[in-house]
Order: sequence, then C-alpha cells, then structure tokens
Amino acid sequence: MSDGKNDGPLEAAQAALAAEHAAVYGYGVAGGRVGSKRRAEATAAFHAHRARRDALVRTVRDLGGEPVASDAAYALPFAVPDAAAAVRLAAVLEDRVGYVYSDLVRAADGSLRRSAADALREAAVRAARWRGSGVPFPGLAERAGAKAGTDARAGAATAH
Repeated sequence: MSDGKNDGPLEAAQAALAAEHAAVYGYGVAGGRVGSKRRAEATAAFHAHRARRDALVRTVRDLGGEPVASDAAYALPFAVPDAAAAVRLAAVLEDRVGYVYSDLVRAADGSLRRSAADALREAAVRAARWRGSGVPFPGLAERAGAKAGTDARAGAATAH
C-alpha cells in the first residue's frame, strides 16, 4: 500500500475496508477474552465495525472498484491470552482504523469525507475508552508509529 498522501478516494476507501475487515477479526479475538464488565463494549464495537465494513463495500463499488476481500485470518500485533491484553488489542485496533480513516478524510470530499470523519471520531473515542486516555491528533499518532516500522495501515497487524 502507498503512504496515503496521493491516494484517491477509491484507494483510501479500499484501505479503510481492509482495516475494517481486520478490526472485525480482531474484535472476534478481543471480545472472546475481554472481561465480562467490558464485553458489551466489545460487542458494540464489533457491530460498529461490521456496519462500517458493509458500508465501505458499497462505497468501493460506487467508486467503481472491486471491494478488497477479507483474509481468512490476521496476525495479531501481540499475544492476547487474557482480558488485559484484549483491552490493549481493542485500543490498537481503533488506532489503526483511525489511521486509515484519516487518509480517507484527506482523499475524499462531500458525504464520503463526512462519513470518514465520523468513523475517525468514533474510532478515536473507542480507543480512548479502551486505553483510558486519548491522543492529541487521532489518525496522526498512528502515522508516526507507521514511520517507525509499525504496520498501522493493516488493521489488526496483517502483512498483506
């Protein structure tokens, strides 16, 4: 994938779709290990990402593309043996989704830009809830991590 600076709306929408596929997978893992007190939160996030994923499939088609398919499985950024790791994973998933939505905000206009901005905001809020704190510029902090070698664009840390 490119760095997002010159991506058009279709390429940025495809990247967001790939990240949503990975987030849905990641929440399947996190939701199974998160503590009972936060299970409803994980379930709500899972459903939110499924809805965004489904909307992006339509968006990609509307933009003239063939939607990127989900992988059968995704490599997680770290082992998730317990509830604490599941919470960390959920925050990472949201950060990574926020990253690709910041690219889509930059590449799109009109209603697609508004939708991407809404998705970025929602991901930032969920990440802050999972982490217990926010970041100053959601979507940009993840870009800095990507430059340091983190594969932030790939959603749940897949190597496509």
